[in-house]
Amino acid sequence: MDSVGVAAAAAPDARPGSAWQSKCPWGAPSTTSISCSLADVMSEQLAKELQLEEENAAFPEVVAAAEGPFITGENIDTSSDLMLAQMLQMEFDREYDAQLRREEKKINGDSKVSISFENYRKVHPYDSDSSEDEVDWQDTRHDPYRADKPTTTPRRGFIGKGKDITTKHDEVVCGRKNTARMENFAPEFQVGDGIGMDLKLSNQVFNALKQHAYSEERRSARLHEKKEHSTAEKAVDPKTRLLLYKMVNSGMLETITGCISTGKESVVFHAYGGNATEDKVIPPECAIKVFKTTLNEFKNRDKYIKDDYRFKDRFSKLNPRKIIRMWAEKEMHNLTRMQNAGIPCPQVVILKKHVLVMSFIGQDQVPAPKLKDVTLSSEDMKKAYYQILNMMQQLYRECNLVHADLSEYNMLWHDGKVWLIDVSQSVEPTHPHGLEFLFRDCRNVSQFFQKGGVAEALNERELFNAVSGLNITADNEVDFQAEIEALEKMNEDHVQNHGKKLSTFSSDGDPPIYDE
Repeated sequence: MDSVGVAAAAAPDARPGSAWQSKCPWGAPSTTSISCSLADVMSEQLAKELQLEEENAAFPEVVAAAEGPFITGENIDTSSDLMLAQMLQMEFDREYDAQLRREEKKINGDSKVSISFENYRKVHPYDSDSSEDEVDWQDTRHDPYRADKPTTTPRRGFIGKGKDITTKHDEVVCGRKNTARMENFAPEFQVGDGIGMDLKLSNQVFNALKQHAYSEERRSARLHEKKEHSTAEKAVDPKTRLLLYKMVNSGMLETITGCISTGKESVVFHAYGGNATEDKVIPPECAIKVFKTTLNEFKNRDKYIKDDYRFKDRFSKLNPRKIIRMWAEKEMHNLTRMQNAGIPCPQVVILKKHVLVMSFIGQDQVPAPKLKDVTLSSEDMKKAYYQILNMMQQLYRECNLVHADLSEYNMLWHDGKVWLIDVSQSVEPTHPHGLEFLFRDCRNVSQFFQKGGVAEALNERELFNAVSGLNITADNEVDFQAEIEALEKMNEDHVQNHGKKLSTFSSDGDPPIYDE
């Protein structure tokens, strides 16, 4: 402040006409100069007093605003910058909260589902400026978005009096109760917001929905159990996958490359063999046969097992998994018999439940072709026919087995010779249907090679006599099958009377061995 201002402040009554100018900071300065001492000019107390007088004279509205709701006392020093900053911040927060409330009202409108900016407010709704009609749903015990459940009728069975009486059998009351009961359905059954829409369901509709919900729940449980415990499609359920992992982790198999064949009863995978053990030789390439654990596609398996004396006592039609394990065990035993007899077939490596590991017939992950898919010359076709005839005789005489499903689909051509596969259904000749299965095999083999141009191929009756050595003499096929059934009946009667199988059928001698 200059010396002129100090002089004017020191003598305010020097010019009465200029009183307004002395109070207004924008007034013209007084030209009269009054001398003062240097001590007065340098006085710090005098400077503060002059500054306070000028602020009170220039900004009287600030004092009025300070007396508003922000000021709680009468003697608050507004000269503090901190107080002014707090006052300004409070006013800004109020304006910000008001803007948030306007945005909420604009966005929500009349919608039942609304949003809230409560977490973004600067001043909480308990302050004095909060309007009474605004309700903070966070602080209320009643949830406006939860529909009220229908009130229950008292024990006496009715409410109201006179014309306004309402019984428990009222259509509206029952309808609302049925709608509320739908909340007890399974979570997977979507019922919607029936209470909020004031939906009224009749007893007939509610009972139908209830029965449908229970049916869907049971069906979902069955499908889940079937998915977890069956090997219907790719034969790899969690338990089967665990068995394969254990084989790889133990070093028996190096890796499993993929699926090479699928059938009605099993799925075959290719794998590379691992480290050989002291008592087990593992081939370089292996075939993993996984039997399906469902009987949907091959329901007549039981007739191949329940009448086989090797598995008759263990047969159980009530447990499919046990039947499948017996089926895999049956193929392992049949392959072992064939291998001991020198018949070309896969070599058994190991059996784990319904997973059978065998040697791979093929090379470099390429399986050997089936006899129906390969094109052979006349010499190779003739060679294959005599080889199959010899194997059928060996299978019947040395292994005491009948293939029971022999055809061009179960014979492979590899390294210039025929290999027999899929012997899980093979039975012994003394089986109640063993001779019927043998006659069916002879018919399939005879028809295939006769169509292939092998002139030396025998018909099914001649081939049956050549393999079995029974020498059944019948002019037609009907009488031939009748004699076969008579032999099977005789064997069945013997079993019932004596409790054991006949060792072999009566014949004139050993079946002849046909060779090229």
